[in-house]
Amino acid sequence: MGNITMNNQYPSYFVGTSGWTYDHWKKLFYPEDQPKSRWFEYYCQKFTTVEINATFYRFFKDQTYEKWYRNSPPEFSYVLKAPKLITHRKYLKDVEDDIKRFCDSAAILKNKFGMILLQLAPATPYEPERLKKALLAFKDPQKVAVEFRHKKWMTAETKALLTETGSVFCIVDSPNLPLMDWLTSGNAYIRCHGRSKWYAYNYTDNDLKEIAEMACQLKSNGAEKVYIFFNNDYNACAPKNALTLIDLLQQL
Repeated sequence: MGNITMNNQYPSYFVGTSGWTYDHWKKLFYPEDQPKSRWFEYYCQKFTTVEINATFYRFFKDQTYEKWYRNSPPEFSYVLKAPKLITHRKYLKDVEDDIKRFCDSAAILKNKFGMILLQLAPATPYEPERLKKALLAFKDPQKVAVEFRHKKWMTAETKALLTETGSVFCIVDSPNLPLMDWLTSGNAYIRCHGRSKWYAYNYTDNDLKEIAEMACQLKSNGAEKVYIFFNNDYNACAPKNALTLIDLLQQL
């Protein structure tokens, strides 16, 4: 299966998985004789981006970001999930200092810093002004993709707010939310969790064709970059589906 690189004729699509250090991917994705210390090297041979979920659970030292920078190819793109302190503990309230700290860490990645994923907790109150204040606390709101986990946010007001701040609407493919192809910024973002079940769904060829066509349409509608991540890590479905999607995008 082919890869998409920044140097070929498909520079707009960044396809990868949500994390790469899953032990059960051994043999299914990573070669059996590949030591775990070289898994990321292997991953980078297949994909041009990765979504790091670990930053959701804790803040990392500068040395970790420096290591990520050193260990990736020149045109690799990292997406960092915003800490749960911001989204799931404080629910975006009084988080300006936390956001600044996180942005300072992301800046260590220099040109390899792609996006920040801001996943709102389902219990986050529907207060657009609270969201707007948080988004404007980021150094560049255009590099923030917002993932909503509750239907209450799927309103014209929300879409207008994201468009106003230049923030990216995260298109969610999951069991309880339909695909919504809102384009609110110069970038687009699709996050695939699974359809009939979370994290353990193996996307069919027809499913992936639908996602590929949506990505192409987003590009046609003005998206300069389209990030697509698979979060269905069970049974190594994520890398398998991601590689198939890359092939489909190259055919369209």
